[in-house]
Amino acid sequence: MTTTLNRLRERLVEEQGSTTAEFAMVTLAAVAFAGLLISILSSGDVRGMLMGLISKALSL
Repeated sequence: MTTTLNRLRERLVEEQGSTTAEFAMVTLAAVAFAGLLISILSSGDVRGMLMGLISKALSL
């Protein structure tokens, strides 16, 4: 029983920083995706297309 608990504790200690690393990777990916969206939505072509779509939707 004690051996099993010791093995479990060792595994938990070994993986202690993995959650922080995963959180950092997800945050980095979200920031990169947000930057990509901002650059795409800032372009003139996309802005014109979105404005046309909004105008058409509001005129219904």
